[in-house]
Amino acid sequence: MSRTRREIESQPGVWERALLEVPAATTLLGRPGERVLAIGCGTSAFVAASYARLREAAGLGETDSAYGSELPSGHRRYDAVVAITRSGTTTEVLDALTSLPAGTRRVVVTGVADSPCVALADEVLLLDFADEESVVQTRFPTTFLLLARAAVGHDVASLPGRARALLMGPVVEPRQDVDHFVFLGRDWVYGLAQEAALKVRETAQAWSESYPALDYRHGPIAVATEQSLVWLMGPSDATLPADVAATGATVVTAATGDPLLELVAVQLMAVALAARLGLDPDAPRNLTRSIVLPRGTA
Repeated sequence: MSRTRREIESQPGVWERALLEVPAATTLLGRPGERVLAIGCGTSAFVAASYARLREAAGLGETDSAYGSELPSGHRRYDAVVAITRSGTTTEVLDALTSLPAGTRRVVVTGVADSPCVALADEVLLLDFADEESVVQTRFPTTFLLLARAAVGHDVASLPGRARALLMGPVVEPRQDVDHFVFLGRDWVYGLAQEAALKVRETAQAWSESYPALDYRHGPIAVATEQSLVWLMGPSDATLPADVAATGATVVTAATGDPLLELVAVQLMAVALAARLGLDPDAPRNLTRSIVLPRGTA
């Protein structure tokens, strides 16, 4: 079994451990009334986007998200910036934290206690129990999302047990001729759809895309064929599945009952696809655990 697959299968236990951190996460991520910016790179940018939508929808305050390398310009000021970085070494996030104006509260969510980003933080949500050896992120981002959801009032207590049941069931296995993967989500689930597409690209080197669910008919559906798999990761509308199926594509609807569990199901599928193609999920092409650049070049 690959290291990546073992870390995917560890998620129920890691999530149970994370439930002990709900009070701390609520204090750091769910503080009401502040204007907050959530940042990250790659996977962390996608979960930052989901967190931003969750926080604002909960009425906790204006919340934006951005890539660490693309901070909003102009005169918008934030009370706090939440930087999500598994390794705490990502250059773009370090540069972003350094560039913030005085008085901005810097919150770092990381898996490494003694990382450079922690040295710049005012407050830290340490998820070292969810850190990973793998290049491809799986349990760290899902653990953050579990805590982010709890911080804004979602009931997540049943998710570890439901994830355990999911991992004991069958893996989604696309037909051999499927070579195009599309993931769709609405509202905060769109960030998960982006992360799902990234998992398939990183792990299986496959053509994968992501879109807001109801925007899929506005152009992207043009390339759907019998060789496509389109996965709806959360609610869409009554007609979208049928419209996608009419293209000949395989349609996967949200059968697990929770978008975070859908992401776990996609992680499993991505590793299975890699095995089918003779790829090593622990050694994704052209990738490293963290992007570290000379400072000032990001």
